[in-house]
Amino acid sequence: MNVKISKRLEQVASFLPKGAIFADIGSDHAYLPCYVCQKDPMAVAIAGEVNKGPYQRAVETVQAYSLQGQVEVRLGNGLEIIQTNEVQQVVIAGMGGTLIRDILDRGQDKLPTTDQIIAQPNVDARAVRKWLGIHGFTITDEDIIEENGHCYEIINAKRLRIFEKQHIMDEKALLFGPILLRKKPPAFYKKWAQEANKLERVLEQMNQATKVDQTKQEQFMQEWKWMKEVTKDEK
Repeated sequence: MNVKISKRLEQVASFLPKGAIFADIGSDHAYLPCYVCQKDPMAVAIAGEVNKGPYQRAVETVQAYSLQGQVEVRLGNGLEIIQTNEVQQVVIAGMGGTLIRDILDRGQDKLPTTDQIIAQPNVDARAVRKWLGIHGFTITDEDIIEENGHCYEIINAKRLRIFEKQHIMDEKALLFGPILLRKKPPAFYKKWAQEANKLERVLEQMNQATKVDQTKQEQFMQEWKWMKEVTKDEK
């Protein structure tokens, strides 16, 4: 019986190397660790859950696929479920970007030997990209997957070696993703056309307001222009 997962989680899994030693934070029934470990007998995973209900369901999933030798489920908040230097890859998928950033921030002491972080923020991927850039990671790949009417950005980042040059992302790259800006898959156009429409409505409301935050208005206007610009060459 093969583990079945969503398209977005398949893409997350594809960024992991063979023989991964990884933690999946907020593991949601441990589907991703079970999928990876079933396909790769050399992989080992820790599935972290903060609430007892999901934790119990994750334990049941691991048992159902007889993967107790490869997948360990732990109850705890964020990166506190792992020991320092215990894993080489960290996956955090299916949360808001600000929450992912906060989890990484609070668990920095657990990450000295972590070579790779794969993040799939549901919103605000910019917060994650910013954190990665500040903390010595470089984005090596990205993708965007449309599923059930939502477009999910997936960020694959590797730790920079001391001799490697840090590529500083500008505000535009932080917003759209440095690699997504180059690749522009179909879901990229869809997401940013929708976001431009939403932002247009926000700007209209701002224009009608009696008191306007000038700085915020200027920032939104700049972002709206970028959104129109990056989507105008849609095939």
